[in-house]
Amino acid sequence: MKLKQKPIAQQVIVITGATSGIGLATAKKAAQQGAQLMLIARNKDALEKIAGELSAASGQVIWAVADVADEVALRSAATAAREKFGRIDTWINNAGVSIFGYTEEVSRADQRRLFETNFWGVVNGSLIAVEHLRERGGTLINLGSELSDAFAPLQGIYTASKHAVKAFTESLRAELEHEHIPISVTLIKPAAIATLFVEHAKNYMDVEPKLPAPIYAPELVADAILTAAHTPQRNVFVGGAAKLMSVTTKLAPTWVNRLVEHSMFKQQRTTNPEYHPEKNSLHEHGEDMRVRGETESKVQESCPYTQAAMHPLKGYAVLGACVLAVAAVATRRRLHSR
Repeated sequence: MKLKQKPIAQQVIVITGATSGIGLATAKKAAQQGAQLMLIARNKDALEKIAGELSAASGQVIWAVADVADEVALRSAATAAREKFGRIDTWINNAGVSIFGYTEEVSRADQRRLFETNFWGVVNGSLIAVEHLRERGGTLINLGSELSDAFAPLQGIYTASKHAVKAFTESLRAELEHEHIPISVTLIKPAAIATLFVEHAKNYMDVEPKLPAPIYAPELVADAILTAAHTPQRNVFVGGAAKLMSVTTKLAPTWVNRLVEHSMFKQQRTTNPEYHPEKNSLHEHGEDMRVRGETESKVQESCPYTQAAMHPLKGYAVLGACVLAVAAVATRRRLHSR
């Protein structure tokens, strides 16, 4: 089934988790391209400010306060978007949160709450989106992670939720394709991203957590999301490190397990004592209005791998140019050696 989507400027796009990080970066880029937006998050004040700024720049942006774990509130937001704009073209399930700490130390209440957001929030959003997209067609985009294909100690419940998101997304896609329903379903798998991920996470450790390098710019994920919104994609790794982790985990699991045991504990711990363990957004919204968070690592502002993967013709052109360049150098060397 071949799907042809509208340009972003002609789309109505729903974004959950829209007040910070990847969601906010995506909202800004979509607004700049002329999309009509429904922004969903838990932070009313942030939604009002962001929608006001984006509306002033591009036109029609509306918002709704909803926890993605609350199916009724999420359904109400979808209805509001439909009533305002007449349709929905793309739905982006972006909301998510993590927990740092040994799994046995994390309370069952916190584990369940994380799954309510990361997994059931995606399920709620996806099934509501399918209801609205079924007749006209459109795009469903779910945010997984590089950990959808791998694992990370000290983020065990987060990892489990992202594996669940992957399984759910791929199963739903297969069912929609089997029924010939014109909905493109994309799973985005970012590497470590310089958002408020760490600031929003609940931390059980005695030191502040951090993400292991390399760390990529949130705008790269936003670009991948919006590309998938107008050009159907199945699975998109954002960051070459994400693809490498996926491949090596499948091909060399024993080696990866040893590497993780040796390095991943240290790479997720800073030397700074944890002063504010209560500051997180697991149960209530946290600090918003920013795309990027603080990081000790250099942020990768581009990713040739992701660009090539999402735009194969450009990728082949770059590869061809590289081959020609190598061939030219080799030819010159042979001539000089005679």
